[in-house]
Amino acid sequence: MKKSKFSDNQIIGILKQAESGTPVPELCRQHGMSSASFYK
Repeated sequence: MKKSKFSDNQIIGILKQAESGTPVPELCRQHGMSSASFYK
């Protein structure tokens, strides 16, 4: 299995930002990932 580009703590932080209302496209730009990666 491929190793994730982000650590577990980074993933949790990104998901918390999404829950707090930050738009997904904005999160993807900030963290350098595609929206498909976010939803995966």
